[in-house]
Amino acid sequence: MSDAEVLFERQGVAGIITLNRPKALNSLTLNMVRLIHPQLEAWAKDDAVKLVIIRAEGEKAFCAGGDIRALHDWGKTGDRTQIDFYREEYRLNRLIKKFPKPYVALMDGINMGGGVGLSVHGTHKVATERTLFAMPETGIGLFPDVGGTFFLPRCPGEVGMYLALTGARIKAADCLYAGIADVFVPSEKLDALTEALAGGDDPATAIKAHSQDAGEPSLAQHRAAIDAHFSKSGVTAILASLDEDGGDWAAETSKTIRAKSPLSTKVAYAQVREGAGLDFDACMKLEFRLTNRFMAGHDFYEGVRAVVIDKDQSPKWDPASLSAVTDDMVRAYFASLGPEELTFEGQ
Repeated sequence: MSDAEVLFERQGVAGIITLNRPKALNSLTLNMVRLIHPQLEAWAKDDAVKLVIIRAEGEKAFCAGGDIRALHDWGKTGDRTQIDFYREEYRLNRLIKKFPKPYVALMDGINMGGGVGLSVHGTHKVATERTLFAMPETGIGLFPDVGGTFFLPRCPGEVGMYLALTGARIKAADCLYAGIADVFVPSEKLDALTEALAGGDDPATAIKAHSQDAGEPSLAQHRAAIDAHFSKSGVTAILASLDEDGGDWAAETSKTIRAKSPLSTKVAYAQVREGAGLDFDACMKLEFRLTNRFMAGHDFYEGVRAVVIDKDQSPKWDPASLSAVTDDMVRAYFASLGPEELTFEGQ
């Protein structure tokens, strides 16, 4: 196996992308973004390529997220490569969303953050028994990006808000329930599915032929409570509703939210509500504004320190409490960047 971070190959009518950093849980680097984007553009124009399949090396992870240590270090030294990463990553997310051919994501293993951006916007999203999805960004002083502004509000009921504020980890059945995956295919069948797709079989037909029942989603059991609590008008109201509930699930959910960055949590709430009324491009432009503000702030660096560098799991957030995060603070994160706004080709 090559030591390249991402591999490309043609197999029959399929262009195949393989994320190739298994020891790093296939976390997404700027170099990977810069390799994948032009390859997708080339395949989009190649009549011999009828579809694209994206998969990953190793059994643990599809892609556990962006390379946040590199983003942390760039930011600490004032290196603009940090912002370039987000600009180019978001443009890649948009290319996947707008890709003119079937785009099949084999989400086998951990799929979080940046990995979600490589998969959830595709036309065919395949989960396996090893799939573990989460958008855990509020726990490191960020917000659920890579298109979370678009897809989270479009989950059923208030499931998207629940996932955004808690960073809850969900498996295949729940991914199907939330609309984050379309179908469950056992990992042992992925090679056969790839062969069928590369051989020219209709993607929907081939995927269905290899699919199985994913089982009962746990989200369905909590759906009524999720909708009741997370429909409240603001994070403080959500927490008050959870606290009044008195049940074990509500208490644990409240505790989980309170451990996250207060600023990130309130921004994420506003982001999900705002995204419900925006098209995809507007969502990505909004996320770039938020990214710029978080990269210029405190909590992202503190979150990465506590979770990734020192691993003491004791971040010192600033502001330290939800009550200290004002509406004006949140609104400032959403303000225009002026000439630095995210742009797309052809616009």
